[in-house]
Amino acid sequence: MVKGVRLLLSDRQWGRIAPHLRGKAADRGVTASNNRLFVEAVLWIARTSSPWRDLPPVFGNWNSTFRRFSRWSEGGVWESLFNALADDPDFEYVIID
Repeated sequence: MVKGVRLLLSDRQWGRIAPHLRGKAADRGVTASNNRLFVEAVLWIARTSSPWRDLPPVFGNWNSTFRRFSRWSEGGVWESLFNALADDPDFEYVIID
């Protein structure tokens, strides 16, 4: 739990996801130390079907989170991530249109 918000990813699941995301320590430029919280925010939106403006403040500014989500969508990050994890039955509940 993060300040009253139930998180979805176990440490094992995060360990499988992290290497596929932008902003790793091995990447050039600034690292994204909050990748896990960002992914949890996207999962919260997907799970609740809430509008971005209703994102709990614990995840950060809703507009910044939405813009980052959009950049990752345009850059193919989500597609790459889902392709990499398609064989894991623990991720079967994560469906984003």
